[in-house]
Amino acid sequence: MVRSQELSEFKRGTMIGCHLCNKSIQEMYLLLNIPRSTVSGIITKWKQLGTTATQSPSEKGQHMLKRTVRTSRQLSSESISKDLQTSCGLQISTTTVCREHHGMGFHG
Repeated sequence: MVRSQELSEFKRGTMIGCHLCNKSIQEMYLLLNIPRSTVSGIITKWKQLGTTATQSPSEKGQHMLKRTVRTSRQLSSESISKDLQTSCGLQISTTTVCREHHGMGFHG
């Protein structure tokens, strides 16, 4: 599936403005011609983080590491770091993977 281009800062700000004016998600997506899931995601991100800015490449790598650690708990830290290096080009050490395991409450 091909991903579309990211929204402009103006459109994201418009969504936040509509939200502050008590517009519903349905009214916003009809008004702005943006998918409902995108509108909902932008509003949720703004409520949680206080910003609508896109993630930097390092934040995307951290998110990918957390997802990989959560889904493949049985794999060794070494194999996870090698897998991320080959599939995504991320340079992540085994110590970082171990730290992420421990931070998520997985020990042993």
